[in-house]
Amino acid sequence: MLTPVVPDGLHVLLVRRTDDVGKWSLPGTFLHEGETLADAVLRSLDQKAHLTGQSPRQLHVFDASGRDDRGWVLSVAHVVLLAAHVVLPVVESHPADVRLRPVAEAVGLPFDHDDIVRRAVATVRQEYAERPDPERLLTEPFTLRQLRVLHEAVVGGPLQRDVFRRRVRDHLLSTQQKTSGEVGKPAELFRHA
Repeated sequence: MLTPVVPDGLHVLLVRRTDDVGKWSLPGTFLHEGETLADAVLRSLDQKAHLTGQSPRQLHVFDASGRDDRGWVLSVAHVVLLAAHVVLPVVESHPADVRLRPVAEAVGLPFDHDDIVRRAVATVRQEYAERPDPERLLTEPFTLRQLRVLHEAVVGGPLQRDVFRRRVRDHLLSTQQKTSGEVGKPAELFRHA
């Protein structure tokens, strides 16, 4: 689970493990008999991360034989990109159970969770390099500046303003309106194409 915290960059949501006091990991669970994988993922998000109403998507199957000291355990990793306004209230209301860490600091996690984080970050960054806000995190309408700041949080660094504008402009629809009530020149408002 990744969250772009503007302007701080991508963060990973971690949960406190119940079997290892003080240890943090990605949320996860074992399948219950008769349960679908999708239901298990949603149950894990609800019970461990206190998040509901999300739509995680499958990322990759991790199946290295030594990845879990409890035996040979497959992990079907999922990823969901969440807007900060969705996840921050959860973190604030459950500080003993849930925390956000910048992706660069989300290391030394149990099992092969470091590999899962790396793959999730690479996947999300590739998607944002190809399309403007593919996860639809911005509320419409939005300005090109708001879109660029979001993309900078995802990629982890500054983007050249003119190059970014040329790259995304054809993928957006103008609302034919401009911002008002803000300091500075009114900015054109857009929505996703």
